[in-house]
Amino acid sequence: MTSDLRTFLSDLVATQPDALKRVDVPVDRSFGITAYGAKLDKDRKYPALLFDNVEGATIPCLTNLLATHDRMALALGLEVEDLTNASDRTQGMQPHPPVTVDAAQAPVKEVIWRDDEVDLGKLPIPVHNQLDGGPFLTAAVSLMKDPDSGAINAGIYRHHVYDSRRMGVWFFGSHDGGTIHRRYEERGEPTPIAIAIGHHPGFLMGAVSRVAGIGGEYDAAGAFLGESVEVVKAENSDIMVPARAEIVLEGVIIPGEMVEEGPFAEWPGHYVGGGPKPVIRIDCVTMRADAIFQDIQASGREHRLMGALPRISSIHTRVKQVVPGLQAVNVPVHTRMHCYLSIKKALDSDPTRAAFAAFNTEPENLRMVIVVDDDIDVFDEEEVSWAIGTRFDATKDLQIIPEWNGPGGLLPTNWEYDEQGTRTKKMSSGVIIDATKPAPPVVFPVRAQVPREVVRAVNLDTMLDVATPEQLPWMEAR
Repeated sequence: MTSDLRTFLSDLVATQPDALKRVDVPVDRSFGITAYGAKLDKDRKYPALLFDNVEGATIPCLTNLLATHDRMALALGLEVEDLTNASDRTQGMQPHPPVTVDAAQAPVKEVIWRDDEVDLGKLPIPVHNQLDGGPFLTAAVSLMKDPDSGAINAGIYRHHVYDSRRMGVWFFGSHDGGTIHRRYEERGEPTPIAIAIGHHPGFLMGAVSRVAGIGGEYDAAGAFLGESVEVVKAENSDIMVPARAEIVLEGVIIPGEMVEEGPFAEWPGHYVGGGPKPVIRIDCVTMRADAIFQDIQASGREHRLMGALPRISSIHTRVKQVVPGLQAVNVPVHTRMHCYLSIKKALDSDPTRAAFAAFNTEPENLRMVIVVDDDIDVFDEEEVSWAIGTRFDATKDLQIIPEWNGPGGLLPTNWEYDEQGTRTKKMSSGVIIDATKPAPPVVFPVRAQVPREVVRAVNLDTMLDVATPEQLPWMEAR
């Protein structure tokens, strides 16, 4: 069966029956949906949540779907240990180009709203956090066709919904969607755009992967899925959209029109950004007859996890091209601004070259890259901290990269603030910490450790509980 959101939900219920919870009492789309996730988060519980009764909406809302490593592992067909202890998750995966199907075979074409029939208010689009400027799409994949190359680009951007047919879009930094939009703007033409909502997690991971050049995300999604994504021509443009999506919004970015966007709580957990942004007018909506609206809990665990894991593989690919001795990459879920690289160091220049390759893969988000040796587990915070404490000398191993990130964007330090509450965009710095030993042939003190193969061979089931003095003859009875 072709993969989509429903096949994944079926697999999830079959293999992890407690992972999906239904809420059938009425909930308000303003904070009512996200309140459940926030309350569970306090107890370190992260079930996927399906809301069947969102007030004012005609379809259910699914959120928190990818908030745990075990659900991400299920989506990628991996064991949890392989997902959390390896950074090259695309190893062995082959790109699969999309395949075109007829509209009659596309579930997303079962219902079509056109022009004045379009009403975004019928969709359960949440208002996520207290100071948000309104409802936002968070799990929506924007699809745009480059007017120069004809390539279809996919990416997840934030969309502030203004009314029944208009929403904003925020491109920044190196987003390819922004490049495509600028090319249409230079021609004085509207920018066609299609926004897909609800699909298999592998499709979303392909959309947020850092693929070189414009386009290629459909192929990347095919690699994550292990099969081609089925696509169909949009109603109002020649953009190819996922045939098995739940919902597709079709429209144009209006030339020259800008509207104040935000505020919105992004993944760093602060209100930053905003300002005048381009406006999309939605002219057509296609969907399944029993569509499910998919949301990502903004600034929550799912938001950070979904953003971190696909980018780890992208960073691994780029750094490996520069430093072949790369062993592993980690972008910690709790701080997507940091990146840890372990390398088998051949030259003393390897840490700097590896760090800059990582920075250039994620220029908007990364603020600090820590490089460690290949005996350090980058998925273990204590190991990384130990390496800094024993192998890092700040006088020669610390590099500050002035004015690396910004101006503006999602990170609070890319803005200058004043007592009146106003702010001004500014640049901020990046940091490289080289916590590696000197390159051969220099001899560095050997690390004390039990041989790894011996540790792996230990069977912990051979340990017995001590319950009574009879089991220990030398213990005095009390």
